[in-house]
Amino acid sequence: MKTTLFKGSGTAIITPFKNNGDINFDELEKLIEFQIKNQTDAIVACGTTGEAATMSTEEHLSVIEFIVNKVNGRIPVIAGTGSNDTKYSVELSLEAKKLGADALLLITPYYNKTSQQGLIDSFNYIVDNVKIPSIVYNVPTRTALNILPETYYQLSKNPYIVAAKEANGDINSVIKTMSLCGDDLAFYSGDDIQTLPIVALGGLGVISVFSNIYPQQMHDLVTFALDKNYDKAKEILFKYTDVMNALFTDVSPIPIKEALNLIGFDCRKCRLPLTSMNETAKLKMVEVLKKHGAI
Repeated sequence: MKTTLFKGSGTAIITPFKNNGDINFDELEKLIEFQIKNQTDAIVACGTTGEAATMSTEEHLSVIEFIVNKVNGRIPVIAGTGSNDTKYSVELSLEAKKLGADALLLITPYYNKTSQQGLIDSFNYIVDNVKIPSIVYNVPTRTALNILPETYYQLSKNPYIVAAKEANGDINSVIKTMSLCGDDLAFYSGDDIQTLPIVALGGLGVISVFSNIYPQQMHDLVTFALDKNYDKAKEILFKYTDVMNALFTDVSPIPIKEALNLIGFDCRKCRLPLTSMNETAKLKMVEVLKKHGAI
């Protein structure tokens, strides 16, 4: 059996910045403690939500190191170290492993893209050189590249590729992939809205944006679903669907940072090229959070 990294809700944590654009480590510590206090089951450092694409290598590794040290073994820390440059991904991954990350999150190559065989070769090359449990991350809306079920099957044969974060929005594809891979590949939803159906199909949970502001609720939703108490899970999902949708009314992570600022954290803006949330979407966010008593 392969390593099970976690069951439940893993938060793709944001990276708070100061007005001058530097990383705000004091605020990051507050966010980490907020997550752990409210039963988040894992933290993903430097994912898309953490704006890793705008960080220097030194910043990227400093955030991973900080989160690993502050979490201090209480829950797993998964380091986002994927890149469109396979060699660079190996270098970054080796450093993350040295810093104590429990696993890696490896996004598909973006912009230059590749073939399905290229995906197999690239992911295998990374994990075979780093030798640490890894999650492959499929998000075609951000990368213009989709991992096909047959490709997942080939990847599932590698002992270090233990799971997938699936955000392709295609349940039919998820079903086919699960039927091909069986127990050789665990599944986490990469889309908050699809968490319940993916867990009901046999997934282990979610890597979540929503849980940045509602960690307890997402933990509970997944726990109920894993226990096959689908009515309770559905109750939470239906209650917070409006929040989940509001978090994608602008380019992520712009809305989740706005939401965190609104509920009392000091996360400031995203780094360029991402910019401030448009006023219409911001008003909608305020309305939704007020409805739920968050502000």
